[in-house]
Amino acid sequence: MLNRKPAFRKLRGYAFDPMLSLQIDTADINSMVYKVLWEDLLPGPVGEYIEVIDYDPTVDKAYLPVDLNDPFLLAEDGLAPSESNPQFHQQMVYAVAMTTIKNFEKALGRKIFWAPRRLPDTSQYQEYVQRLRIYPHALREANAYYSPQKKALLFGYFSSSPSDISLQMPGSLVFTCLSHDIIAHETTHAILDGMHKEYNNPSNRDVLAFHEAFADIVALFQHFTFPEVLRKQIAQTKGDLGSQNLLGKLAQQFGTAIGSYGSLRDAIGEPNEKGEWAPKKPNPEEYINEMEPHKRGSLLVAAVFEAFINIYKNRAADLLRIASNGTGVLAQGELHPDLVNRLADEAAKAAGHVLTMCIRALDYCPPVDITYGDYLRAIITADLDIVPDDTRNYRLVFIDAFRRRGIYPSGIKTLSIESLRYKLNPALTDKTRGLLKFIAEFLQEYRNKVMYKTDRLEIYTIAKEYLGGTDVPSDLSLHKRISIKFEESAEFEALTGLVFNRDWSSLGINTSNAYGDIDGSNAGPSFQVTNLRLVTRVAPDNSISNQIIFSIIQRSGVITDNEGSFTGHYQPSSPVKPDGGFELYGGCSMIFDLDTVSLKYAISRPLLDVNTPQGVPKQIDRTRIENLYKFLNNENPMAFNEYCKYFGLKIGQGINEPFAFLHQH
Repeated sequence: MLNRKPAFRKLRGYAFDPMLSLQIDTADINSMVYKVLWEDLLPGPVGEYIEVIDYDPTVDKAYLPVDLNDPFLLAEDGLAPSESNPQFHQQMVYAVAMTTIKNFEKALGRKIFWAPRRLPDTSQYQEYVQRLRIYPHALREANAYYSPQKKALLFGYFSSSPSDISLQMPGSLVFTCLSHDIIAHETTHAILDGMHKEYNNPSNRDVLAFHEAFADIVALFQHFTFPEVLRKQIAQTKGDLGSQNLLGKLAQQFGTAIGSYGSLRDAIGEPNEKGEWAPKKPNPEEYINEMEPHKRGSLLVAAVFEAFINIYKNRAADLLRIASNGTGVLAQGELHPDLVNRLADEAAKAAGHVLTMCIRALDYCPPVDITYGDYLRAIITADLDIVPDDTRNYRLVFIDAFRRRGIYPSGIKTLSIESLRYKLNPALTDKTRGLLKFIAEFLQEYRNKVMYKTDRLEIYTIAKEYLGGTDVPSDLSLHKRISIKFEESAEFEALTGLVFNRDWSSLGINTSNAYGDIDGSNAGPSFQVTNLRLVTRVAPDNSISNQIIFSIIQRSGVITDNEGSFTGHYQPSSPVKPDGGFELYGGCSMIFDLDTVSLKYAISRPLLDVNTPQGVPKQIDRTRIENLYKFLNNENPMAFNEYCKYFGLKIGQGINEPFAFLHQH
């Protein structure tokens, strides 16, 4: 008899949240079975990626951890959904978190890693975090959040006070750990922190709103990838997923329990003056004026949802023509079950494609100071990279949805697919191309060493060595090679927008002696190389794309007067920060094609002013300095900075738990 492990572990759970299981018209679709990739588990559950710890500090009680390897649980697809069983709560957070993780890995073409933990009393070494901790009953309040400090998800529970007691019993306990949307949302925050840690830093009005919007997008579209959940909604709406339905809402029970209408973050519709739900019409003024992160984030969610609806309509148009004899008007009565199944399949496929496009785009974003316009360019570029022939016009519907909300990227002259795509193979001299090829060949060595590894710790350790260690071929890390090869390279500076010349100190860049001689003769500008990752993606035509991606991040200390005008620089490493001093970050995501051994994209948020005339020494971008000053000081009426108001923060101070405050209600 073969002794092999199954491909999946099946676990029962809520498709939405417990409230829907108590309503006769939704009870039959609220229970589903999650198919989680099989892994060996310890009680908790504790696996490769996550560790569920069920301790409730409000009552000082630790709940018995669930053992999902119990033969009876294996035979019954896990515990039955239950609001009162803490062990089911543990099962629910595990199932949804792992579903979210695997959706990311499928889209990105690699394993995900949690943000490393900085070791005490040092700024040079980071500790590998194998498992994200999940606490199902961590808070006695209406909140749930990801903690970058604890590397953990903390879920709260609370007594409901619904505005409509016909929907929910007043005073009943509501557990945020039982909402698919909230679990997926918080898991996405943790994954995004591991990919782009600087996105936790509110440097413009889009940054924290993007964090919220992207987490909602993942939670929303995971619903649409489950055909069994889609079928009833398609039958009820006769195929119109843009109308009010469960799939267009997030965290329904949470929103109802705290007294709000429908869902907590219903981005695509709202009650009208009659109290009836109606789809929201795009209003470009909202992007200009709305600064609160959840509301601003809803604009991005709505744009992506509109793109999905149009893609779905395009995919389903032939089915509806057949069903309506070419009239486009369906007959009265229920849809035929076969048509419902086919529409559900098309909707699930479209949702999977959109979710993959949105996740994959993260690799094509600048590593700091992201804007919605950057994200649109990243979506278009990433999709062109893997699907050159867009026969269903996916890219066009994304552009149209963003345009209708007044969301435009900066630095382009026309709104077209060609102009939105980041430039391929930037025009460089032969010398610079040769130096970049030297880097690419080094990256190939990294690929050869890591490509057959499956252990995440081993992959992380190898990447860390190649980023800045010494246990690598030729005793040259990626950081050192960049330092040596591009020292004083004006062309590399123009490519990345970062400082690599001999005047770095005068531009507020720290001096790095990491690879210098004892006398400091080979010191250079400080910068950080992060997130070295090997990417292997399979296109719809089964072609394979092999790339290596990494980011370069640099910071400049700048000083402004009380009006926000630039007055000078300081070194960020200085023990005393001058009055009016704060740090401006720049960065560049570099994507190398391993098949051609060449740089394919350099996606930059420059520190340097890219518009400086040729022959004039480049300076730190004054416009970025002024904009950041206004944002951080809340002098700009267009800026949102409730975090600084709440925490009493000034320029340059950080926020230890940004998501705890973001998610308080």
